[in-house]
Amino acid sequence: MEYSFPHYLLSKQSVDDRALNRTVLDSMKANLPDAPIRIIEVGAGIGTMLARLLRWDVVTKADYVLVDEMAKNIESAREWIPRWAGETGLNVERIEGDQLRVFDQARDVHIYFEHADVFDFIQKKPAPADLLIAHAFLDLLPMPESMPKLLALTKSLAWLTINFDGVTSLELTIDTALDEQIERLYHATMDTCPTGGDSRAGRHLFSHLRKAGAQILAAGASDWVVHAVNGKYPADEAYFLHFILHFFEESLTGHSELDAIAFANWLKERHAQIERGELVYIAHQMDFLAKVKTMKKIQEFLQ
Repeated sequence: MEYSFPHYLLSKQSVDDRALNRTVLDSMKANLPDAPIRIIEVGAGIGTMLARLLRWDVVTKADYVLVDEMAKNIESAREWIPRWAGETGLNVERIEGDQLRVFDQARDVHIYFEHADVFDFIQKKPAPADLLIAHAFLDLLPMPESMPKLLALTKSLAWLTINFDGVTSLELTIDTALDEQIERLYHATMDTCPTGGDSRAGRHLFSHLRKAGAQILAAGASDWVVHAVNGKYPADEAYFLHFILHFFEESLTGHSELDAIAFANWLKERHAQIERGELVYIAHQMDFLAKVKTMKKIQEFLQ
């Protein structure tokens, strides 16, 4: 199978749609200022969150800044967003300076693409947003030192979604001891990543946000739960599951504590379970809505 990260981001749209915590989402909608608003999304991928917020009528009139350090993601976003918008019935206008406008009678969103490392982007001191979005991203960053820097991007709200929180479950069981060892070692790779990361990021965000001077307005679980119905996975979720196993393979191949043959056979059987519609995948995650209480406290952390 050919693995494409942009394809993975597309394949998990339906998984994220189910997972996003509705109480936190409703709180975010209730606290948004009147349109037009300015939104910054960090680790924005190919723009699927923007599409979701348009589909769900959360965003109507806005400036939307997509920030991602992967060139392939930004390139894919430039191609995919206009295609998706056209298929949805939205008008698309390309604007000089790497911008897009998608609009109809009810919606009008100007989109700005920023190919940049998030911390390099912060150093540019962009105009702060009404809403900062970080989706399936914060568990990859060094904490707690990253939080005040990120919050400097918003003058009000931060919607922080799909933050992994320490539980991965793959059913059916292959070998209980081996399954548990692979899960433990996989989580450990998140905790020891040189660029930062935390396998229990979700629960730790409660303290990280408070220490960074933010008020938590809402929080709740946003678990990924993927299973087949009548032997078939919804939408493109079989690809999503194969890619999750690809993450395992990339992270653990050659690990000194793991028997290489046993791990290769485990991966082969897990992929076969997907093909048979048998694999059930659950990952526990957390969503947050936070409000910056005072920019002064954020600036104190940044000094």
